[in-house]
Amino acid sequence: MARLVKRAKKKLGLKPGAVVYVGEHREEPVEISIIDYDQTNYTDKTTERVEDCFSFKDSPTVSWINLSGIHDIGLVEKLGSHFDLHPLILEDIVNTGHRPKLEESEKFILVMLKMLYLKPENHDILSEQISLIFGNNFVISFQEKRGDVFQPVRERIKKTVPRVRFMTADYLAYALIDAIVDHYFVVLESIGERVEALEEELVANPVSAHLDTIHRLKRELVFIRRAVWPLREVIGGLDRMESGLIQSSTKMYLRDLYEHAIQVIDTVETFRDMVSGLLDIYLSSVSNRMNEVMKVLTIIATIFIPLGFLAGVYGMNFDTSASPFNLPELGFEYGYPLFWLAVLIVGGGLFIFFRRKRWL
Repeated sequence: MARLVKRAKKKLGLKPGAVVYVGEHREEPVEISIIDYDQTNYTDKTTERVEDCFSFKDSPTVSWINLSGIHDIGLVEKLGSHFDLHPLILEDIVNTGHRPKLEESEKFILVMLKMLYLKPENHDILSEQISLIFGNNFVISFQEKRGDVFQPVRERIKKTVPRVRFMTADYLAYALIDAIVDHYFVVLESIGERVEALEEELVANPVSAHLDTIHRLKRELVFIRRAVWPLREVIGGLDRMESGLIQSSTKMYLRDLYEHAIQVIDTVETFRDMVSGLLDIYLSSVSNRMNEVMKVLTIIATIFIPLGFLAGVYGMNFDTSASPFNLPELGFEYGYPLFWLAVLIVGGGLFIFFRRKRWL
């Protein structure tokens, strides 16, 4: 939270609509990929010049412009100016801490989402803001950096001939959102495996290091929840929207996507409850182990209490010549063996008693 507040300080004192990048510092060049297609033709190219995108605004074909890197404010403003994007829209796009939302205008629809994916080396969950703007014949996607979950969509567009299904920009936008939502399940599957494995470890052998793992899982689920909870409003708003930019045939797919979003949210809530239960399991397991240890120590102490009494009595200084009541057993020829026999009888009797009570 402190990190987000620190980022927000960049915009203090600026006028509304000031396009200021709010996010991690980046220096890599911006990459722009352009996919343009119709029923029979397909073009895929990559460029670093924003001017190469201008000709696709009024093209009769469907165009997908993907901009990887929103830290270059000048480039974002040029692209936004050519496609008639309001400065307030551009301000939201370059603010990577923005909440997922949906906005509609006469010429385009804006959808802002969070893309989640796993870091390969340690399975950390990373988040990236994705902004989608689609009009009659174009879709523009803004990413923070290179790399995304859209490769299956690219392959489907390339291999599907004729591309009747992709011939409207709203369906292409749906396909991109669907790819993001589907990848939520990949992240949640990883979380679920970690929760199940941790639950087995807690029952078998709870250690203090498991507390750190539990708290880490709780933080990750809170992080995921913040990203996916507004998704229901966004997709539901698209389905209910009365706009000529969304075809009636696409709304059926949006309703199915809405169900997937609800499933993601329910899964997140289920995992949150399970992780909260893991803390109870840890405390119960530690308490049970402590009870077992205390039980064993108590039994050992109970066995040695009468033995210690006998040793204490026979360890006192007595003089049998002064009085016959001064522990005459000290003068017995077999007094020492008899003492150990009494010790074994008392200790063994207590041990058998505890076993019959099933305390051991």
